Amino acid sequence: KLADLNEGEFTLAVSQNTDLHKPCPLCPEEKFKACYGHKLHRHLQNLHWKISVEFEGYRMCICHLPCRLVKPNLVGDQTFSKMGAHYHCIICSATIARRTDMIGHINRHVNKGETESRFITAPAPKSSHEVLKESDTDVQVLPNYSTPQKTDSYFNPKMKLNRQLIFCALAVLAEERKPIECLDAFGATGIMGLQWAKHLRSSVKVTINDCNENSVTMIQENCHLNKMKVKLNAKEEDNDEALGGGEQNTDTIEVTKMDANVIMHMRSFDFIHLDPFGTSVNYLDSAFRNVRNLGIVSLTSTDISSLYAKAQHVALRHYGCNIVRTEYYKELAARIVIAAVARAAARCNKGIEVLLAVALEHFVLVVVRVLRGPSPADDSAKKVRYLIHCQWCEERIFQKESNMVEENPYQQLPCDCHGSMPGKTAVVLGPLWSGALFNTGFLRRMLFEAVQYGLDETQPLLKTLVCEAECTTLKNFSTHSPYDENKQEECGVYIKTPDTSAESCVLHGKRKNNEVVRNAAKRQKSDNSAEHPAFYYNIHRHSIKGMNMPKLNKFLNYLSEAGYRVSRTHFDPMGVRTNAPLAQFKTILVKYSTPTYTGGQAEGPLHLTEDVHMGDQVPAAADGKAGDRWW
Repeated sequence: KLADLNEGEFTLAVSQNTDLHKPCPLCPEEKFKACYGHKLHRHLQNLHWKISVEFEGYRMCICHLPCRLVKPNLVGDQTFSKMGAHYHCIICSATIARRTDMIGHINRHVNKGETESRFITAPAPKSSHEVLKESDTDVQVLPNYSTPQKTDSYFNPKMKLNRQLIFCALAVLAEERKPIECLDAFGATGIMGLQWAKHLRSSVKVTINDCNENSVTMIQENCHLNKMKVKLNAKEEDNDEALGGGEQNTDTIEVTKMDANVIMHMRSFDFIHLDPFGTSVNYLDSAFRNVRNLGIVSLTSTDISSLYAKAQHVALRHYGCNIVRTEYYKELAARIVIAAVARAAARCNKGIEVLLAVALEHFVLVVVRVLRGPSPADDSAKKVRYLIHCQWCEERIFQKESNMVEENPYQQLPCDCHGSMPGKTAVVLGPLWSGALFNTGFLRRMLFEAVQYGLDETQPLLKTLVCEAECTTLKNFSTHSPYDENKQEECGVYIKTPDTSAESCVLHGKRKNNEVVRNAAKRQKSDNSAEHPAFYYNIHRHSIKGMNMPKLNKFLNYLSEAGYRVSRTHFDPMGVRTNAPLAQFKTILVKYSTPTYTGGQAEGPLHLTEDVHMGDQVPAAADGKAGDRWW
C-alpha cells in the first residue's frame, strides 16, 4: 500500500523501471491493467493522490482492492457483491468508505491522543512533558495524563479539593505528634506526597509508593523538580544538579516500587492514604494490619457508579451491601465505605473513629482514626447495622440492635405506608455504618490549618462540614473551639494546642505512655457524645404540588423554632439534615408554603397530605371563599 508514502517517495516509487509494465498497487487488474511508468504515474496522481487524506506528513490514498465488501445486492435470482472504494486508517487499520468520514475518523483519534501509527517504522517524535502547578508544587505529567487507561502517571485536576482535605487532616495529625511517618500508597505523579513534604517539612517523613516503573521514574523527576532529595532502598540519591543555584534543602522523600499491600504489610505508618483507581476494598486489610495506634487512615473511592447505586450488583460484589437509589444516595455511599473500613479494622482487633466523610461528584473520601484493642473493635462492629427504607415516602430508620426475629419489621418505621399502601413497601439496605460521620473538634482544627496554609477553596466546604457536624446553621456558626483548656487563636479560629505538661514526661524519640493514650481516646469519645442525626431530606423531593415552598434558609429557621436540630449538608445543596421525623418535616413545609396560582385555588380545595394535622395553620389564598374551604 502507498498509505505511508510521502510525495517524494511516491514519485520515486513510480519513476523507477519506467520501461517495464507495472500494475497499480491500489487497483485490481480488471480495473486498471499494467502499463508503462509514465501512465501509471499519471493514474496515481490524478486518482489516488488527488483525493487522499493527509496526516502528519503521510497520505492515505483511496484503495480499490477487494479489502472491503459492501452489502450484496439481490438482482433476480443472482447475488452480486460489489467491491467498494475505501481508505485505510494509518492508526488503527480500519477501512472507511467516504473521504469526509475518514477525516472525521482521524480527528477523533487526535482528540483521544491516539497519534502513533502501527505501520510507521520510524519512531514518532516524543512530546515534551507538561509541567503543572498546584499548591506551590510543580509536577511533570505524561501525555494523556487525565486518562488513566492511556498513561502510567494519572493526574486529575478535579481532585484538587480532595488533596487539600487530606493535607489538612495530615497537618492536624502532625500537630499531635512529631515526626510522623506517612504513606501515599498510589503515588502516580507524586503530587500529594510532594505537597506533604514541601509544606510540613520536618514534621513528616514521606514515603511515596507505586507499582509502575514509569510512575516511579516520574515521581523521582518531580522530586528533583521541587528540590527534594530522593531515597531509594535506604540509600539517598544526591543530585546536586537538581537542587541547582546552590540552594540547600534537607527534605528527603522515600520512593518505593512495590505493591501497596506488600509495603503496608512490611512497615508501620502513622498516616496512610489509599487512592486506587476504583474501589479500595482490596487494600483495607493490609492498611489496618500495621497502622499505629491513634494513627489515621484516609481512603478515596472513585467507583461512584457502584457506590451511587448505578451498578448495584458491583456494590454487592465489592462491599457485600444491598442498595437502591434514594434521595440520600451520597450519604449512603459514605456509610457503605465506612462499614467496609470498620469490618476490616475489626478483623485486625482495631476500632475506628470517623473523623470526616465527604461524598462529592467525583469521589467519596473517608478519614478515620485507628483505636487499637478488642474493645474499640467491638464497639465499631456494633455500629454496622441494616437500614429499613420505605420506597413510598423514603422514610428510613436503622434496625434495632437485636438478634431476635421481628414479627413486623414495618412497625419500626415512623411512617404508616405499609398500612395504607398495598404490597411490600420497604426494603432492607446495608449493612451500613450507623454512627456519626464527623468529628467536630477535628474539623475545626482542619479549618484552622486551611486558614494557616491559605487553602481558600477548602474553607467553605470545611465550614459547611463543621455546621453539619454540630447540626446547626451557618448563621449560628462559631469559630470558638469546644475545648476550654489550652486554646490558641489565630485568624479568628480557636484550636486546642497539645498539653505541654503531658508531653514533658515523654522521652524524646519515644511514644506517649499508655495513660496519655487512654486519655486521648477518652477525649475523642467525648467529642461525639451528642447523637448525630442520620441522613437528610431533600426539600424539593417532599414539596407540595401547586405550592411555592419557602426559601431553604428560612425553612431551616422554621424547623429550628419548632425545637428540632437542623443544618444544611454538603451531600445535597437542597438537603436538610434534621432529627425531625418526615411527618413533622412535611407539616412545617406545608405550613409555610404559599399557593402558586391565587386564582386557581378558588376552584377547589388544596389536597394536603395525611401527615398534615388539621390544627396547623395554612396560608389561605386571596379569595375568602377559598380560605374557608381549607379549614
